[in-house]
Amino acid sequence: MTPHTMSVAEAIRTRRTVRHYRPDPIPAATLDTLLALAIEAPTSWNLQDRSIVAVTSDEGREALAWATGGQPQPQEAPLMLVFVAEPLSWRDDHSDVYDQARRSGAWNEEFVTMFSAASQAFQTDLEERGLLREYAVKDAMIAASYVMLAATEMGLATSPMNGWDETKVKKTIGIGDRDDLAIALLMSVGYPAEERRHPGRRAQERNVFHESYGSPGNTCTSS
Repeated sequence: MTPHTMSVAEAIRTRRTVRHYRPDPIPAATLDTLLALAIEAPTSWNLQDRSIVAVTSDEGREALAWATGGQPQPQEAPLMLVFVAEPLSWRDDHSDVYDQARRSGAWNEEFVTMFSAASQAFQTDLEERGLLREYAVKDAMIAASYVMLAATEMGLATSPMNGWDETKVKKTIGIGDRDDLAIALLMSVGYPAEERRHPGRRAQERNVFHESYGSPGNTCTSS
C-alpha cells in the first residue's frame, strides 16, 4: 500500500501547538529534510537574512528552558529550533546567491545587476526608517511557518514559543555579544505525548475583509 502523503491543506488543518513530548529522538535524516524545507521559505530580495540553530543536546535544551522561564517544551522535546534574524546581512557579499541564480537559469546578468542595486537601495531605505530588524524577523517567521507545516506532514508536533528572554537565548546559542542579530522565534519539535484538540477560530467574516479593513465581502447575484 502506498503511504498517504498529507496535503498542505491537511497539514494546515491538522497542526496543533503541542507542549508535551515523548523523549524519542528525531532521526538525523528527518531533521535534515525538515531544515532543508525550512530554507526553501520565501525571503525578501532573496537575502536569506535568517538562520536556524538546531539544539538537541541536554545542556542546550536545559539552557533554553532557563531562557524560557522553565516552560516544558525545551525540557521534553528532543529538538529546539532557534530562528535568528540577521538585519545587517544585506551588507555582506551575496555573490554566491547571484552565482547560484545564474547557474539555475533563474536570473540573467542584466537582472542580477538591476536586482543587486535595487536591493541595496531598498535596504538602505529600511535602515534610514529603522525597519531592518522588522524585515529580517518577518523572513525568519516565514521560515518558521514552513517548519510547522513540514513537521506536521512528517508526523512531528511543534510549538512556536513566546515568553523567552532574548538575552538569555542569545547567550545559550553563542551570540550573546552580537547586537547585530535578533531572536525571532523559538520552536519545539518532537513526537507528541498529548493530543490537542482544535479550539476553533472565529467565523471568517469576523476577520477577513475585502478591499478595505472592516468591509465584508461582496455577494455576487445573477440578474
